[in-house]
Amino acid sequence: MIEFNNKVILASASPRRQELIKLIFDTVEILPADCDETLPEGIGAREAVEYLSKIKNEASSKLTDKENLIVSADTVVSVGDEILGKPVDKDDARRMISLLSGKVHQVYTGVTISLNGKIKTFSEKTDVEFFNLTKEEIEEYISSKEPYDKAGAYGIQGKAGLLVKGINGDYYNVVGFPVARLKREIEEFII
Repeated sequence: MIEFNNKVILASASPRRQELIKLIFDTVEILPADCDETLPEGIGAREAVEYLSKIKNEASSKLTDKENLIVSADTVVSVGDEILGKPVDKDDARRMISLLSGKVHQVYTGVTISLNGKIKTFSEKTDVEFFNLTKEEIEEYISSKEPYDKAGAYGIQGKAGLLVKGINGDYYNVVGFPVARLKREIEEFII
């Protein structure tokens, strides 16, 4: 655990991120960012998550004291040149899971930390490979509640873990935070 005298603010409503950050800090205040998450045209996946984590951090920083440590993040799934956000409906979830079937795709999480006007942004990439999925497997998965609040229409920590053939990189990055790297980045940042 990291000792920090002021508040630690997590600029995210994600239950998964709230759980993961408690591996680093005992007490965290949740202050979800309210901002326009429209991406600039032609932006790549790594740049997208870094951009979104920065604007979330800026939005939350306006609501708290600058002496507080603010941690914000964004995660996207990328396959080829396509960035997959959260599905808008069942058809969109079906399209996304079908697109990921039998392929290696990338999960990027961008993280921004700020304190006393100082700001640092970084990102992490994890490669995830799905099995070749049958139509029945896809329908069963998208009929659960799980896909609809997650980038790429899946949560590796839940039922989607049954779709995953393998990963290369940080598992927790796919869940929502590259938590081991985040701890080290924060320790270096607050010195």
